[in-house]
Formats: sequence, C-alpha cells, structure tokens
Amino acid sequence: MNIEVLKELSNLGIDFKAEGYNNTATKFSSISNADKNDISFCYYEENKAIEFMSLSNAGIILCKKNLKDKVNPKEGQQFVFTDNPRLVFIRLLKAVTKTKSTAKISPYNIVSNSNNIGQNCSIGHYTTIDQDSIIGKNCIIGNRVNIKNCIIGNNCIIQSGTTIGEDGFAYERFSDGSLEHFPHLGKVLISDDVHIYTNCSIARGSMTDTKIGKGTKIDSMVHIAHNVEIGEYCELTAGTIVGGSAFIGNSTWTGLNSTLKDNIHVGNNVIVGAGAMVIKDIDDKDIVAGVPAKSIKNKVNTNQSFLMAGQN
Repeated sequence: MNIEVLKELSNLGIDFKAEGYNNTATKFSSISNADKNDISFCYYEENKAIEFMSLSNAGIILCKKNLKDKVNPKEGQQFVFTDNPRLVFIRLLKAVTKTKSTAKISPYNIVSNSNNIGQNCSIGHYTTIDQDSIIGKNCIIGNRVNIKNCIIGNNCIIQSGTTIGEDGFAYERFSDGSLEHFPHLGKVLISDDVHIYTNCSIARGSMTDTKIGKGTKIDSMVHIAHNVEIGEYCELTAGTIVGGSAFIGNSTWTGLNSTLKDNIHVGNNVIVGAGAMVIKDIDDKDIVAGVPAKSIKNKVNTNQSFLMAGQN
C-alpha cells in the first residue's frame, strides 16, 4: 500500500498545511513506534507535543495547527498541521483501507422472523432475535447476542454477548415482605449508527420505551436500565451503569465505572468523570467527578477535559 497522504487529505476536503518532505506512507502507526514509512499523529499540545514529535521517526506526523513554527520536521520527515489530527488520522485510515462489506448470516442462530431483518446484515453464531424485534439495514450483530422487544435502526453494530430487551429490575413489596415483579410492556428503540460493545445489558421499558439516540457509542459491560433515554452522539465507557428512567442529553460522555442514579436528568455536552456517582441532575456543559459527583468545571481547562473524554 502506497499512500499519497496530501492527495488523500485534499480528496477528503480537509484543511491542512504541510511542512517538510512530500512523503508517501506505506502503513499507519503510533507516534512512538513509527518508522520512516509510517504516518502517525500527535494530539498533544505545547511542550509535550514537541517532545513526542522530536523523538518520533515517523515519516509523516499529523499534528495541531498551533504547533506550526514551534517544531520543525527532521530531514526526510513531513509534518501536516490540522485542527484535529486524531480525527484526520481516523478519516484517512478509513479512506485508504475501505473494503466492501459482505453480509454473512450464520446458520447457527435463531431468527423468529427473517422478514424483520434489513438488507446487508451480518448475524453471528448462536444469536437469537425474537419475532417482536426489527433490525435495520447494514447492521452487524455478533455472536451470542440476545435481542427481544427491540427496534434497531440502520448501520448499527452490536458485539458479542450483549442482551437487549429483557425485563428490567422492578418490584413492589407486599405487606408480608414478599416481592411482585412489575410487568414490562415497553421496547428498546435504538437509532441509526449506534455501536454497542461486548457483554452489555439494555432493559426494555416498563410503561415507556428505553431509547438510545443516533450515533451513540456504548462500551463493554455497560448496563442501561428500563425507561432510560440517551441522546445522540453520546459515549458511555466501560462499566457505566445508568439507573431506571434516567435521561441523558446529546454528546455526553461517561467515564469508566461511573454510576448514574435512577430518575436523574443529565444535560447536553456533559462529562462524567471515571468512577463518579451521580445522584443529582447535571446542567448542560458541566463536568462532574467524585462520590457523590460534584461540578469541577471551573478547575479543569479545555485540554484536560478533552483528555478526560477518552481521547488518549
């Protein structure tokens, strides 16, 4: 593979400035392990960026625009300055390694109604999809996935071991102390372009539906209880627990092993720190951390909050 990087960036409509040798690359690599044939990226700023870039042997390094004139490429090296080098690296990687997907449906699964499966879907081994569920187009469903009472949009990915649409945990207590399970009549509604990683649990709604918005990404071992609503383009990292009937706005990020109490409201563009215990509502654009979670927005600068949101 011979990658004409500047040509590819121009084709993608990316704004950039280049300095140094007009190199081509043969592969992608991390900035620390790269050699002269590699393209890499550096998302750090100021002195840390200069240190990493100065030590790197990468032939081409994507970096931030504000580093121009602060660090210079070595002989035979090229720097490409752009607004978001990590995002540009992802787009470039996908553009040059794009392959045509082939739909594969394993014979070792149970699909109650194949008419409810959209075109060009892949379904792995030992997956079950009940007759009340609908899967959109171009979806990838992994192995040992259980889907019930669920409507899934287009271009979704659900990795192995995940269960979607079982009843949530809800009981009423009799006077003698025994428990009666609350009936669940709702569904799970998953919008387009949602990615759900391995071994997640998403409960169906009881009286209302559980909803996951467009473009949201859910990491492994996440539990989402009944009646939860999650907005668009959120990131829930591994171990996040969301209690029943909680609401999460758009573009919100939850850290590793964070817990959001039932019936709370979390706004848009919120960052919840790793291990946080959220027991109160959170306003838009706030940053919270700790047990119980409290606002630390005034103590965190922009770059730190960027790193907090998993960009490492």
